[in-house]
Amino acid sequence: MPPQVSVKTTARLHLGFLDMRGDLGRKFGGIGLALNDPGTSITLSHAEANRVTGPERARAQDLLETAQDRLSITTRHHLTIHEAIPAHSGLGSGTQLALAIAAALRKLEDLPKNSASDAAMLSRGARSGLGAGLFETGGIVVDGGRGAKTITPPTISRLEFPQNWRVILVRDAAALGLYGANEKEAFASLAPLSALASGELCRLVLMQVLPSLAEREFAAFASAITRIQQIVGDYFSPAQSGRRFTSPKVETLIERLQNAGATGVGQTSWGPTGFAFAESEDSAEKFCAAVKAQATSLNLSISVHRGLNHGAAVDKVYTSTA
Repeated sequence: MPPQVSVKTTARLHLGFLDMRGDLGRKFGGIGLALNDPGTSITLSHAEANRVTGPERARAQDLLETAQDRLSITTRHHLTIHEAIPAHSGLGSGTQLALAIAAALRKLEDLPKNSASDAAMLSRGARSGLGAGLFETGGIVVDGGRGAKTITPPTISRLEFPQNWRVILVRDAAALGLYGANEKEAFASLAPLSALASGELCRLVLMQVLPSLAEREFAAFASAITRIQQIVGDYFSPAQSGRRFTSPKVETLIERLQNAGATGVGQTSWGPTGFAFAESEDSAEKFCAAVKAQATSLNLSISVHRGLNHGAAVDKVYTSTA
């Protein structure tokens, strides 16, 4: 019965960077939330030669070969990707695929797990440690940014996301967020964030977002997220055609959701996916119903999600060849 490893991991919201200045010796820092879906699901087994099947095949092939080389693994593998988070949508698809492949390799080859090291090994932690932190623990995570000796930005806070709260995602399949060389160029072109703005971001996270999560105060949490997104959106707007949102259509629907009563609104990472929060399933469904017709006319998808309070599932199983 040859072994195989299955890994299931899910999307994340990047809710904002904290410090784009770096004058305290650390840069970036951020806050993110794991979602129950959409997800990335893979299986890995031994093979005579490397073979990759399923969506995101080319990207996965490169990640598999890099991980084999960096981990000094000489055996070959068959990687099957059953489902994948939509690429370049602001939901962390590349990082989660990379970490899933590395975790599967480690499990199959009986190597110790190390998501932070894997993120750096596969070039996924240059600016954010949220992907690795959420892969490990789920929930809401704050990372401490990148210092002079940082390998992957460390998790400095992790809290549970209330089970009854909901996240509404607005997705534009016709648009893509910045990535690769364009993303690097955008970061390089932006002026340092003001000390005043960075100070407000850090204060909002430390004194409003995290305490409101601990005490289940939805209104205070959502208000802080909206303000964080306003500051971050304004900062990144020069790289987004002068807007807070990559997709004008997503921005329009987010405004309609706000008019319907949703709050805690913004764009995850470079988008184009937008989000809003609701205090309950019923509220989320009501908000979605109020904008359903316009979502259809704009060719946007709108869906309701839960937060995920556990990390990726990595399981080694034995299958019969009979």
